[in-house]
Amino acid sequence: MLIQLDHVKKEYEDFTLELDMHIPENRVTGLIGANGAGKSTTFKLMLGLIRPDAGDVKVFEKKAGELSAEDRQKIGTVFSDSGFSEYLTVQQVGRIMQEFYLDFEPEQFYRRCEYFHIPQKKKIKEFSTGMKAKLKILLAVSYDSRLLILDEPTAGLDVIAREEILDILRGYMEVPGRSVVLSSHISGDLEHFCDNLYMIDKGKIVLHEETDRIMEEYGLLKMSEQEFTGLDKEYLLRVRKESFGYSCLTDQRTYYLENYPMIVNEKGNIDEVIAMLVKGERI
Repeated sequence: MLIQLDHVKKEYEDFTLELDMHIPENRVTGLIGANGAGKSTTFKLMLGLIRPDAGDVKVFEKKAGELSAEDRQKIGTVFSDSGFSEYLTVQQVGRIMQEFYLDFEPEQFYRRCEYFHIPQKKKIKEFSTGMKAKLKILLAVSYDSRLLILDEPTAGLDVIAREEILDILRGYMEVPGRSVVLSSHISGDLEHFCDNLYMIDKGKIVLHEETDRIMEEYGLLKMSEQEFTGLDKEYLLRVRKESFGYSCLTDQRTYYLENYPMIVNEKGNIDEVIAMLVKGERI
């Protein structure tokens, strides 16, 4: 197991985060939730940047706060509020990376920069938002890391650039023993790239599910009040009152297709699942 968070609690004055989360090798794990739900705090716990008030956080079978410099060279990160000085050029950043990371691959890094039209002699402050985002990703995969922790890695990129970045990450995952943990507000990235998803809402995990199962078995049921009254509610996760009657989230879509063929039964997607889990009511 690359990452283990067991009975973890982190308390602030007006917010408490509680986590149980296991990240195995050879998996891409998505972390979803509204702003302020606790995603960034979770990443900081994984990296040992903050310590839990209770529970254990382990990375590579060691406590996160006790990782050696060698261990940390096996972790690649992308955070929206971190990076190199914007007064540096890409060439200067490359030389710094060579000093700090023994496995840094400069030729591959510069080749990818050229492919993505990232100028190597310009200062980073002159880059567009999209160019800065691409550079961070390219740096994170430019050395032999086992684990990538990416906070909104495709934010600010157009559709084509996002897909190119995801292709690089797919190539990264072709090497056995690696894992990626990422957050994203772009549901397409999650649906087509992540193997499984954790959803955090108000500091608690409210969903942990295989992405394929969400796409196949989660569904949004829509019905009148009369149909809702006669519905078997055992497999409903959330319910929301609507002008036409009720919307219901289920993780047993096939059951309702077979037993209630007259009600509207739509395949779920990530955005709808998130909305219902946050705004819907429990039965």
